[in-house]
Amino acid sequence: MAALFVLSLVAALVVTVRDDDPEGTATAAAGPVTTSSTSSTSSTSSTVVATTVPPQTTTTAAPAPLTAPTAAPPAAASAPLPKVVVSPRGVVVPVTGREGDAFQVRTPCGRSAVLAGGTPVSEATVVLDAGHGGSEPGAVSPAGLSEKVVNLAVVNHARDALERAGKPTVLTRTADYRIPLASRAAVVMALRPKAFVSVHHNAEPDGPRPAPGSETYYQVASPESKRLAGLVYEEVVKALSAYPLTWVADSDAGAKYRRNASGDDYYGILRRTQGVPSVLAELAFVSNPPEADLVARPDVQKIEGEAVARGILRFLDTADPGSGYVEPYPRDSPAGGGGGSSGCVDPPL
Repeated sequence: MAALFVLSLVAALVVTVRDDDPEGTATAAAGPVTTSSTSSTSSTSSTVVATTVPPQTTTTAAPAPLTAPTAAPPAAASAPLPKVVVSPRGVVVPVTGREGDAFQVRTPCGRSAVLAGGTPVSEATVVLDAGHGGSEPGAVSPAGLSEKVVNLAVVNHARDALERAGKPTVLTRTADYRIPLASRAAVVMALRPKAFVSVHHNAEPDGPRPAPGSETYYQVASPESKRLAGLVYEEVVKALSAYPLTWVADSDAGAKYRRNASGDDYYGILRRTQGVPSVLAELAFVSNPPEADLVARPDVQKIEGEAVARGILRFLDTADPGSGYVEPYPRDSPAGGGGGSSGCVDPPL
């Protein structure tokens, strides 16, 4: 009799079972990168109603209500999102979300993609940017040396020196591929480092100079950006001055600013990274044949990179004010094309 009574009570219950798998509909990409899609949530509900039997008087306690077990969320879904991911091929991409066990990312050309695998990065003390790349070579020497090649070699050496000093460093560009300014800035603003330097080599000087014509541009409204520019300038000029050379320069070479028509930072990489102490550094003139021959040398590329790193380390670890500050003359001519996303082709991730 007791068994029949318990069965009648169970049959009288209304039971709702919910199958909620927020990650179950996401499928990992078959290759390193696929077109991004938002995974949908699968949610089905079924209600079972049994015939009610008359209650019977008894002293037996009623059984506890039946409930469906709650599934624990996947570990990947509960883990905090990294700021950027270094893809299996070494490309640094900002993370915008999660899709199953993979990451939704922004590609160098600004597209949305899903990346399975890679190394998550949530913080960096320094971000370095190798100017130009891919179909945008930057300045080119009379002998055919592309600025983009020298820039990348220099930032690799700078990164190595900074990491030896215990400063985690991320590069916006890690190989010879195109990356628009907006995507470079997206990496910087995702990580919010303590210092950011974009490395370049110059062209179209005003004329000869007895010393290196290095230039560093700082953000007009940032005293810390200005100090970083003065320290990088100081270290680069000191390093390059060891070479007796026929140098060229603009007449206002030094640590300086440049405003656009509205008074803001002219250079997009400085304007887009406001809030992070940022500097655009033109280390030497690749358009000047003697300087191009010099910076084509691997040993000189290492010296340039280590000089940039020393300037950054002094910025991070000391209160040194820097030097070389000048008042720039007004500039009306564009600083060169490129930096946009039109025609951009993403590298394999």
